Amino acid sequence: MSVRVLVLYHSMYGHVETMAKAVAEGVTHAGGTPTLGRVPELMPEDAFRKAGGKTDQVGEIIEPASLADYDALIIGTPTRYGSMSGQMRNFLDQTGGLWQKGALVGKVGSAFASTATQHGGQETTLINVHVTLLHLGMVVVGLPYSFAGQTTLEEISGGSPYGATTIAGSKGERQPSRNELEGARFQGRHVTDIARRLSA
Repeated sequence: MSVRVLVLYHSMYGHVETMAKAVAEGVTHAGGTPTLGRVPELMPEDAFRKAGGKTDQVGEIIEPASLADYDALIIGTPTRYGSMSGQMRNFLDQTGGLWQKGALVGKVGSAFASTATQHGGQETTLINVHVTLLHLGMVVVGLPYSFAGQTTLEEISGGSPYGATTIAGSKGERQPSRNELEGARFQGRHVTDIARRLSA
């Protein structure tokens, strides 16, 4: 059975988008069907461009009601002061109708993120997303230590048991590393495998 997985992200400069693509690759590798989607940008287009925002992103704009169409939801967000971005928060705040109907209860939820610095709130951001997923009744899945890159001491790297992460640099100058992308792919596979078991 093919598991439908929505990889839903918000990305300002493209770092989270790159991670989202890797997550989607992992979903495909596990035999799932990924959809790359993104939440609407709240910044005016002019301001977004002036701030250096990436305008040619691959994800299609997703409506909150469509979350019920998927077996699993994997959310990617940049960090804003230790929490998810305002764009992602705004989107999730529109899922009250799904919450009332219990439309996401028992489905799999997971998260990945980026921060500017190594200790810039990656884990608090992921846990913040997890709290929302739990309120929606979802089964929360992280990035287990069976992903060997989780314990690397060879390089500075994102990643935690709460989800895959990347460090973008204070000016967005650092792109996701090979290890970080492998963590994202692993998470995509892992979520898909669990969603398949729950759907059986």
